[in-house]
Amino acid sequence: MSLPDIKMNAQPNPRGQSPESPILEDTSVDRITSFHGKLNRFLLGGNAAGATTELSTSPSNTGADAVESQVKREVSPSNMEGLQVNKKRSRTATADPIRLKIERSSSAASASSSNAIINRTSRVTRSRSSSSAINPKSSSSSRASPKKTARPRKALPTYTPTAADSLLQDTIPPNLTLLLVGVNPGILTGTTGFAYAHPSNLYWKLLHSSGITSIRHPPSDTYKLPALYNVGNTNIVERPSRDASMLTKAEMDAGIPVLEAKVAAQRPEAVCLVGKGIWEAVWRVRRGRAIRKEEFRYGWQDPAENMGCTADGDWEGAPVFVATTTSGLAAGMSIPEKEAIWAELGAWVVKRRAETGFVPITPKIE
Repeated sequence: MSLPDIKMNAQPNPRGQSPESPILEDTSVDRITSFHGKLNRFLLGGNAAGATTELSTSPSNTGADAVESQVKREVSPSNMEGLQVNKKRSRTATADPIRLKIERSSSAASASSSNAIINRTSRVTRSRSSSSAINPKSSSSSRASPKKTARPRKALPTYTPTAADSLLQDTIPPNLTLLLVGVNPGILTGTTGFAYAHPSNLYWKLLHSSGITSIRHPPSDTYKLPALYNVGNTNIVERPSRDASMLTKAEMDAGIPVLEAKVAAQRPEAVCLVGKGIWEAVWRVRRGRAIRKEEFRYGWQDPAENMGCTADGDWEGAPVFVATTTSGLAAGMSIPEKEAIWAELGAWVVKRRAETGFVPITPKIE
């Protein structure tokens, strides 16, 4: 800083004021009359304080001369260095508290923001861990939508058919060559009144393949068989059902004495039980126990097992032939195996009709 750069005017005191109070114009910010100058005097002391004391307390320096001499002393090389150092210190001292506050506030803000992020992360982590603890499968995919549970369907009202619901009638005229005995009517059979009416049933196919009938008849020819082939039909249970397995043993056992009475009254030459289950029911009723595996066999049974024997002994009863079931739901035996068993029965029927002189009538196929 040079002397020409500092502009000072000493004005006379028009109102008689003391010449010890000069008026300074355009004084630099680091002069003693400025805010920073007073701050320097308070904080630093030293050369600035001494200069101020000299300026304010010297009685000999008055007016413009005093101001000029005072300025010369302050702008001397030694004082200039002190003023520059004081200026730097004053700037540092005045700026450091502000900068410190800013740094502290920024550090506090960053710390609070980091704490908030940590707290938010911990809350998310805790929520995820708690949700995964409740449902482990949900942690694998947070976006997985909950599975829709199927509404339980209302159970449809079920109706169990009775014997009165069946339209099937027995065809047992006297002195038949063969009486075919089934378990019970199927649903379609009970509805239509035709024996073995379901298309999957093998009854009509096996009658034809065994030679009992000359053609494969439709179920609607049920009531024509006695006149055409001297063959009849009946069941041990009259109640219709989808399958014979839906019948109880008590129902089947109760039908055996009824069957015995029908056979004794009409006296067919032979009785064919269509299905193993019928013979098992006969065995239970007669012996009071279930038949053993080694005791069962398909085909003709012993003469002691004849059915319909009378109490007075005038009729020895009808021989019993156990054939396979014709139901399409029974898959325990193949069709060729069934046909082999039925072929044995058919051969006997053809032979017996020839011996008695019964001539089967072959219906015309329209």
